[in-house]
Amino acid sequence: MSLKVSIFGGSGYAGGELLRLLLDHPQAEIAQVTSESHTGEFVHALHPNLRKRTMLKFSALATLQPCDVLFVALPHGELMKRIGELSKVAPKLIDLSADFRLRDPQDYVKWYDHEHACPEWLERFAYGLPEINRPAIQGADYVSGVGCNATATNLALWPLFQANVVDRSRGVIVEVKAGSSEAGATPGASSHHPDRSHVVRSFAPTGHRHTAEVVQALSRAGEPVPVHMSVTAIELVRGVLATAHVFLKEEIRGKGFELKDLWKIYRAAYGKEPFVRLVREQQGVYRYPEPKILAGSNYADVGFDYDPSTGRVVAICAIDNLMKGAAGSAVQCMNLICGLEETVGLGFPGLHPV
Repeated sequence: MSLKVSIFGGSGYAGGELLRLLLDHPQAEIAQVTSESHTGEFVHALHPNLRKRTMLKFSALATLQPCDVLFVALPHGELMKRIGELSKVAPKLIDLSADFRLRDPQDYVKWYDHEHACPEWLERFAYGLPEINRPAIQGADYVSGVGCNATATNLALWPLFQANVVDRSRGVIVEVKAGSSEAGATPGASSHHPDRSHVVRSFAPTGHRHTAEVVQALSRAGEPVPVHMSVTAIELVRGVLATAHVFLKEEIRGKGFELKDLWKIYRAAYGKEPFVRLVREQQGVYRYPEPKILAGSNYADVGFDYDPSTGRVVAICAIDNLMKGAAGSAVQCMNLICGLEETVGLGFPGLHPV
């Protein structure tokens, strides 16, 4: 089976990663890639790593033809205004923005400072993180994007909440370190090289929008839990490292909980997951998850530690924000909704050294 796929909005970093992945996907054929500001230009003019891989040119929206799967990589707030129009282009649509991630329309007012333009469509989208939402994705025609910081945080914490060992009353504290590509391809004052290089900059100590996705995901495993997220920009182009802190329930801790019990919890949750690797070594440099070696990969490396004196569990996850946090998960979702092998086109493991 060969799927005819198109990308609506392919000039950004996520769009470029979709192109890279789909060009090597054995069961996908890229029909069109749109960009209103670069119509008629070769896609490799914006994505130079694709030289000699494709001679595709950017198309205008008006020329978009029907296809089997439509990926939408527009800025936040754009698809919700066009969903009625774009849903007619393909029977299956995968979004990479935040427009259909949240179930409650009021969360868009709270976290994105605007009302949702098409709230009746929210329930038609499955949240696009297969590791916690695979059955819903497999039965869906419309799949939402995932926030990269939320993805790393959710993958770090999901097994603990699924196992119901966390004291929810004490909440979650998570510190996320993020690379510069998270800000997108459009340059700005904060991404200007003299100001961005060598930084360790706290840019969202509170109120980061991806907090809403973590609250939503963890609430599926029980009562809502307070989530306190801080995000720090670091000297890295690709990559997210989430370090989350939670406390065990006293009755769990009182039973003599040990590190081996954490291993059991995480293996039960992720032992059969094709793109989650458990990383907690006793020695060596890469004892815990490290985003550097995940560049270009759809893998999520998850690790953990336990302080028995306080009952604190530290849950860690590293991802490439443009891959597992965007384009990689989107292609993984395409495989699922189209009945393909989930791992097709996503086998690249990352580089070392890099």
